[in-house]
Amino acid sequence: MTRTLLATFAAATLMGGVALADQTEITRTLTDIAAGADRQDWTRVRGAFADTVTTDYTSLWGGAPVVQSADDLVASWAGFLPGFDSTHHMVTNHSVTQLSETSAMAEADFTATHRIDDDLWVLGGRYSYALTKSGAQWQVTSLTMTALWETGDRNLTAIAAERGATAD
Repeated sequence: MTRTLLATFAAATLMGGVALADQTEITRTLTDIAAGADRQDWTRVRGAFADTVTTDYTSLWGGAPVVQSADDLVASWAGFLPGFDSTHHMVTNHSVTQLSETSAMAEADFTATHRIDDDLWVLGGRYSYALTKSGAQWQVTSLTMTALWETGDRNLTAIAAERGATAD
């Protein structure tokens, strides 16, 4: 009887530990996107995505979700975000909402600050992610941004795009 209880406890602890390790790795992956973008560490950002990714920014810009290669997505960010003097994407309140051995769903809240000179555009909302596990690494296959509020000058994005295009 005691052996059975110990074996059950050991198995539950191991399973909980694996799930906890996966949740930690998922959170690290999500952080790599935001922190990597702010630091313009595009290798770090690219590593967080599967080869093909769906992005949905329709709550902010309209249109339709986009399916593209992660290389193309990261290249577009690398051509745009450096057009700001600085950005700060604070992604917090990470929550893994579904988890299996090879797939996961997660959510997080964000505040994204974009600065040019003394002007700011600040956006707040929620990200929803779909992830797959490749080996020991979790990678994002889908990212949906739900904008909940904004303040400042959204037109800074046009200035940043122009500045990013002429930076080469």
